[in-house]
Amino acid sequence: MGRITRAHGVRGEVSVLVLTEVPSRFQAGSRVLLEDGRSLTVKASRPDRGRLLVTFQEVPDRTAAEPLAQSYLFVDAADVPAPPEDAFWPHDLEGCEVFTESGRALGRITEIVHGEANDVWVATADGAETLVPALKDVVVSVDVPGKRVVIREIPGLTDG
Repeated sequence: MGRITRAHGVRGEVSVLVLTEVPSRFQAGSRVLLEDGRSLTVKASRPDRGRLLVTFQEVPDRTAAEPLAQSYLFVDAADVPAPPEDAFWPHDLEGCEVFTESGRALGRITEIVHGEANDVWVATADGAETLVPALKDVVVSVDVPGKRVVIREIPGLTDG
């Protein structure tokens, strides 16, 4: 739902790059999870130049905030709403097999890289990575229950 980019000030506030489409995730009292499973409670948040400045109850000062830099923030799986019809959440793609339209396997999605313009799905097979831009011109179909993604044959992307 977000990534802490750095500590801000001396009172434990952190700068957060928001990756969620649910703005209420950062309201006072909301609970978030760090990558290591620790839980944090939002004390306050405020907008600042395209990001949010967030204070957590468990982070009293800059010394406690600095080690959190570059940490991703998550919500408990039970708190994730169902996606809209014919849509999916990016984390649901992890583990999906990626195929070209001709049926050539490119690997399993092992990572979702969030970019400013679009996400990039990392498909890994036998140590080789294929970077798939999450664009309508590239992705033909996504079947989350079937764990299958089909992409167009694109020179330079799907050569192999």
